[in-house]
Amino acid sequence: MTKILVIEDEPTVRENIMELLDAEGFDASAAENGSVGLNLAQQQLPDLILCDVLMPELDGYGVLSALRSQSVTANIPFIFLTAKAAKTDFSEGIKLGANAYLTKPFTLEELLDAIAVHVEIK
Repeated sequence: MTKILVIEDEPTVRENIMELLDAEGFDASAAENGSVGLNLAQQQLPDLILCDVLMPELDGYGVLSALRSQSVTANIPFIFLTAKAAKTDFSEGIKLGANAYLTKPFTLEELLDAIAVHVEIK
């Protein structure tokens, strides 16, 4: 089963994504901020990470930078889910090594397509 870590500080958004992933048969876990998410990623080594950009304690850019700097987590596919839709935001995410950048609101189809591109569904 494909393991996906969701790092999102907004409880409603996080719960909705978790419900969608669960309904699609993914093994999903969640973190309420970047610090918790980074720790979970290092412990669980998920197949894919979905991460917000603007969060307290450690933002999504910080999470991605930390993951990419460690050999054990450097190659985990990473998708930003964010309301930050400016080209500079997209460029920053890609420059840091994000595999994709979905802007909120996104559809279930867009989310599933992005996941399918970056992981072999188990």
